[in-house]
Amino acid sequence: MPFQEIAPEKLSIAVVRQVEGLILQGILRPGERLPSERELSERLGVSRPSLREAVAELQQSGLLTTKAGAGIFVAEVLGSAFSPALIRLFGAHDEAVSDYLDFRRDLEGLAAERAARLGSDTDLAVIAAILAKMETAHRKRSPEDEATLDAEFHMAIIEASHNVIMLHMMRSMFDLLRQGVFYNRQILFRQRNTRDVLLDQHRAISQAIQARDPEAARRAVETHMGFVRAAFAEDRRARQNEAVARLRLAQEAERG
Repeated sequence: MPFQEIAPEKLSIAVVRQVEGLILQGILRPGERLPSERELSERLGVSRPSLREAVAELQQSGLLTTKAGAGIFVAEVLGSAFSPALIRLFGAHDEAVSDYLDFRRDLEGLAAERAARLGSDTDLAVIAAILAKMETAHRKRSPEDEATLDAEFHMAIIEASHNVIMLHMMRSMFDLLRQGVFYNRQILFRQRNTRDVLLDQHRAISQAIQARDPEAARRAVETHMGFVRAAFAEDRRARQNEAVARLRLAQEAERG
């Protein structure tokens, strides 16, 4: 018979598996500080030696890192799929923005569809809560807050899709967006009319997900990303036109 005696699992291995699961599910995020050794051992119900053994294994695998005098942190693993040279290339070419937005339209449309089908009631409550914060920021006319909450809204939908591969891929992409590699989100929130349209589009996405209508959720995301794509193309044309106008003005000044 193919049965073997089951050996009791070491406590350190159980700790490793729990931390790995929290990182995999996106609950523990890159750069996040873990509780102190004493607090963490108490929460997990294991001895400090067992915890140290687990931390050492997680450090060796590249998931945790320690900073002298600061504590234990989740390693910065996002963005590792892109080399620094490729990131610089993205930032230097406008066509990368178009491709990035097309990528987001397709992936986030799928995520919204999955969120409408698979998201828990808590997932949907989180999405609704972020939308409420967006409405508050809109009334306060705070472009910086609106841009930040915009990213949080989309990430909440991706988290509600419950696909860990999509989650980490999109977190990596949003990390590059946060760094300004693709574009500055605040550009979208400079004009009142654009801000109003964007808020309405986010409401439509949330409403479709709350109604658990997968097809409507996907369509709402596609409409939104199409609008964003057009808005940035218009901004790019305006910047190009301004550059030409400045050259003309300088030439006229030289002519006297």
